Amino acid sequence: MRFVDRTAAGKRLAEELERMDLGDPVVLGLPRGGIPVAYEVARALGAPLDVIAVRKLGVPYQPELGFGAIGEDGVRIMNDDVLRVARVGPRERAEIEQDAREALELRLRRYRGDRPPVGLKDRTAVIVDDGIATGSTAFAACRVARARGAARVVLAVPLAPADALAWLRQEADAVVCLYSPEYFGSVGQWYVDFAQTGDDEVAALLSRGAMPEESTARTGRGRGSGTGTGSGTRTTGGTWPEPGPEVAGRLTGDPEVMVGAGPTSLPGNLVVPDGAPGIVAFAHGSGSSRHSPRNQAVASALNRAGFGTLLFDLLTPDEELDRTNVFDIGLLAERLTLAVLWLRRERALPIGCFGASTGAAAALMSAAEPHTDIAAVVSRGGRPDLAAGRLAEVRAPTLLIVGGADTEVLRLNRQAAGRLRCEHQVAVVPGATHLFEEPGALEAVAHLATEWFTQHMTPHGAAAMSGPGRTR
Repeated sequence: MRFVDRTAAGKRLAEELERMDLGDPVVLGLPRGGIPVAYEVARALGAPLDVIAVRKLGVPYQPELGFGAIGEDGVRIMNDDVLRVARVGPRERAEIEQDAREALELRLRRYRGDRPPVGLKDRTAVIVDDGIATGSTAFAACRVARARGAARVVLAVPLAPADALAWLRQEADAVVCLYSPEYFGSVGQWYVDFAQTGDDEVAALLSRGAMPEESTARTGRGRGSGTGTGSGTRTTGGTWPEPGPEVAGRLTGDPEVMVGAGPTSLPGNLVVPDGAPGIVAFAHGSGSSRHSPRNQAVASALNRAGFGTLLFDLLTPDEELDRTNVFDIGLLAERLTLAVLWLRRERALPIGCFGASTGAAAALMSAAEPHTDIAAVVSRGGRPDLAAGRLAEVRAPTLLIVGGADTEVLRLNRQAAGRLRCEHQVAVVPGATHLFEEPGALEAVAHLATEWFTQHMTPHGAAAMSGPGRTR
């Protein structure tokens, strides 16, 4: 199953929700891609539409590993285990939270304008997104809605992996999901049109979907409120676009695999298009997994360019319980090295590595091993400095991609680049922060990575390259 676009997904999702007794619902969209889906749901249910935004609190220098999250009305969620292992002190925690709260409030003002948030007390919060990869943001959103007084929390999404759904059912009172593919990949792979939703579009949809409290009927079913007529228009004004028919399609390849890493077997997703010039193995950052939405987005871009990709978990579920393992670069590098050797036995193709955060250090340490013969390495917001003792031994052409606003990590990457003796470049994405959340930032990462692997893992690209190492 694939959806034409978010509007089509929202209409399908609304059909499922209309069958439920939702009481007095408020539809809350997760920005940005969840808002167009939530807009269609709110229209069908005759319910007010609002935004629910959460902000992850990341460990310093490892922002992908969250020690908590914040929401509106002073809502704060903390993970004591991560705080203890990462040794984030009270002062440092307060500074990170203050920065996150300012960013959260700025985003909400941009989306809502002067409108106050819709009250949730004693109502059903229907939280909607365009899809779920890891589920961490949706999990935090459920807690925020409950902390704001929601009597019931319903999470509704077009698609999500089974393991994320099982986890989210522990927090939400009900979970509605149209499709849980055996091979998930990334959210965007299951849409024909997955164009980025802009801030202006989010603000416009929220403005059109906002309803005065007195106009929302208390009938026990949103559809019976009389405002969602299903006719293509709404009493608050504006037209409702009709999507084309949904289309079916399947990914090719052998997606579900168990990666042999010595005595340990690790679950992974392997996609190899016909005629692929090589395969890129992903090394995820601390606290992440093969479901990382950012790495999945880059993997999708590489697949479209014809490359194979392997996304796999570097740790077993039991190992992940010990948070010190996610910072053990030596262990992560060993797992990646064993996975590369396994992949080489499975497919006789050149192998590259893409590392994020601490995964970048693991990728470089693996590339320093003479028997791995890694063709190229790309780092996204990585910590190559954590592999300082092996950097001079890396022989694979290496691209270090860093956000221009991620000043400390940029400094560390430039220092690490000075120790590399192989061909290398430092590519800066202007204005991007560590997670490349800014509009167009992740697309720039995908483009740079695709270009680098094409240059160093295809016959045409290799022929076009000159020998001496260089930086920029």
